[in-house]
Formats: sequence, structure tokens, C-alpha cells
Amino acid sequence: MPKYTQPKKTWFYPVNFKIKAVELSLRDDILSKDVAQALDIHPLMLSRWRKEYREGKFKKPQCYQSNTNSELMSKVPTKKELNKIKQLEKENDRLKVENDLLKKWQRYLAEVHQSDLDSSKSTEKP
Repeated sequence: MPKYTQPKKTWFYPVNFKIKAVELSLRDDILSKDVAQALDIHPLMLSRWRKEYREGKFKKPQCYQSNTNSELMSKVPTKKELNKIKQLEKENDRLKVENDLLKKWQRYLAEVHQSDLDSSKSTEKP
């Protein structure tokens, strides 16, 4: 096992970001899994934030709110966009399967062609 020379990267999220993420995940029309995926965080992290939110551990700070929070939250897709993403993911999976089948068929044809060449060479010898 390799020895790590630098410490593991730990991400810190502002309280406002956590609160907005939790409030989005609590909406009825959006799944928390989709919110986590859109924000590029692990669903278990969002689940932990939701628990902390219920317990009242998050307090909205009265001071400066960074622009990065609003930029990150503006990237959260709507329900329509999430449905479109799911549809595109299904289509992508289907196309991958088709592509794999075509590759297998191409290998099969190459093997048949090679065996035909080999058998024709062996029958041509006087």
C-alpha cells in the first residue's frame, strides 16, 4: 500500500450553503439524491446536514455572505432539468449497450474472416 505524503483533502462548506442544500432537499418535488448529485456532494453528507438542521445546529450567520454560495446554488437544476438528465442517462446507457454489441459483432466477423483466410491458405498448398 502506498504511503501518502500529503494529508487527505477535506472540503469545508459554509453554513449558508448547507442550509440552502437542506431546504432544497426538503422540498416535495425534488429528491435529496438529486440535490446531492447536483451539488456534487455525497448523499450521506446531505443526510447528515439534514439531521443537524433538524437538531437546530445550523445558525444563519449575520455577517458577510460570499458570492460563491449564490453561484453554487444557482447551478441547482429544476425538476424539468433533472427529468431531462435522467432521460439522457437512460439513452446513454442504451447506446453503450448497442455499441458493445456492435463491437462484439465486429470481432466475430474479423474472426470468421481470419479463419476463412487460414482455411483457404491451407487448401491451396500443392
